[in-house]
Amino acid sequence: AHIAISECEKRLALQGRKVVIITQNIDELHKRAGSQNIIELHGNLFTTRCTKCGDVAKNYDSPICAALKDKGAPDPEAKDAKIPVNELPRCKKGGCGGLLRPHVVWFGEGLHREVLAKTNEELEHCDLCLVVGTSSVVYPAAMYAPMVAARGVPVAEFNVESTPATHQLGYHFQGPAGETLPSALTRHESEPQDS
Repeated sequence: AHIAISECEKRLALQGRKVVIITQNIDELHKRAGSQNIIELHGNLFTTRCTKCGDVAKNYDSPICAALKDKGAPDPEAKDAKIPVNELPRCKKGGCGGLLRPHVVWFGEGLHREVLAKTNEELEHCDLCLVVGTSSVVYPAAMYAPMVAARGVPVAEFNVESTPATHQLGYHFQGPAGETLPSALTRHESEPQDS
């Protein structure tokens, strides 16, 4: 599905048309598939933010610091990760040394104002909306497709099951997005051939 979206974005760009991916995912799979126009509502797991100076930087280190090596398996019985604070990942910008955290939105945190503004701007001007693989229960993202549909814009949902928003949208394609989306996004015979 990610590759189908990326290929559609490239094909339509050659026609002077714009595709924007607004995603709740934090995994960079859209970027890895080749998409360019991506709004990450909930941030990006491969980006850190300093809790002291606010610096945001890409970070593909795995683990992010030596103290986190072999700490990936969750232990529901653990009361504490037992990692000394001085061994946690630190900001390297200008000797700051502040604690780093993933630059993602955790439950209970609000979305970043700039991301919301950019998302609203894109949704205000879109002429087609595809909703792919979401439960449609996490807000504010859950309100976007019904909001666009209420403006009379065609909205198609691609999902393994119906969601609370399904009845408000124009079209529902049931099944895994990797199976339903590629055929929906293939070049239509009325489109010019890619050069």
